[in-house]
Parts: sequence; structure tokens; C-alpha cells
Amino acid sequence: MRLLKGVLLCYLDFNSVYCLLSLRNTKILVEYFNILDVHNTNTLNDVQFAHFMREVTTFGEKEIMMTFDMLDRNGSGAIGFQQFYMLVCILLSSQHHVEKNFIFRHSRPVFELLDMDGGRTISPAEFQSSAFLFNLNGRALTKIFYDFDVSGDELLNYKEFKMFTMACIYMQEEEKMKERASKRKSTAV
Repeated sequence: MRLLKGVLLCYLDFNSVYCLLSLRNTKILVEYFNILDVHNTNTLNDVQFAHFMREVTTFGEKEIMMTFDMLDRNGSGAIGFQQFYMLVCILLSSQHHVEKNFIFRHSRPVFELLDMDGGRTISPAEFQSSAFLFNLNGRALTKIFYDFDVSGDELLNYKEFKMFTMACIYMQEEEKMKERASKRKSTAV
């Protein structure tokens, strides 16, 4: 998943450490949300949301509607600014390649987002079907999922998910250290 080049979101000041927008940029996002909210309901319905997503991302229709359903937790058929803000931060974390950091920093809201059936657990199916949001994919993801299923019930509760997020950050840091070491070796030769 990628943001399209030249869209407003690409120009927002995104803090890659905390995975949040600055206050000034949050105000800009509020104004942008208000422009999208043509019905003045302080929400975006599925049609408005789909149009927005088609204009700013490379998501297909299936991913767009799944994302909408994930954000529309109460089934009202609309999302408010809080959900919109979270979506924009997810999109920007992907753009800045800090998806794992986003998951770690915001593990509770991400857990609730991925828990599509509201059962307070994440199943492998929920995990796989929503992994596109964070550019997570492949068999390694399934293996990692089962590695952190401490209870053995093939479901991740929040504590297991939190351990998963910490491990993801640890693995990401290890990868960065390996890259730095290999760069040093290549420049030394």
C-alpha cells in the first residue's frame, strides 16, 4: 500500500518516532476532513471514504471497504475525525516505513482495529485479512502469530499482541543494525 505522489497527506509533518502529527498539521487535517464532509455531519460515509481512499492511496475496492468496516466499529455507516486521524497516521507510517513502530506505539487502538469481530482476540484470519494496512504479509507473519499465541488457543489476546509488537520492534532494530554493519563493511572494502 502506498500513498499516491503529490497528495496533501505527503506534505504533513509526521513524527516517525511517536507516529503522530504535529498540532499544526492536525489542524490542517481537521480542515481537510471538514472539506470532505460535504453533508456537514462531522462524519464521512462509505461513499465519501471510498472516494478519498481512491484519490490518495493504491488500495483496491476490497481493501478500501474492509478498512472502512474496520474503522466503523459501531456499524453506524460513518467514521468520525478520530478514526480518520488514525487512518491518516497509519497511511503516513507506511509512507515513512515505520509501520511496526506505529503498531508498537499504538498497540491498543491497533488491536481494537484488527479485532474485527469485537471478540477481544485476534484470529489468524483477522490478522491475515487486515495485515495489508501495515504492509505485513507472508508465511513469516503466520509463523510469528503462532509464536506469540502463548495460550495455544489460536487467538491473540491483547497481552499476547503487545508481546508481538515488542518483538516486531526488536526484529526491526536488529535488521537496521545488520544493514548498518553491512554498509560499513562495503565502504571499508
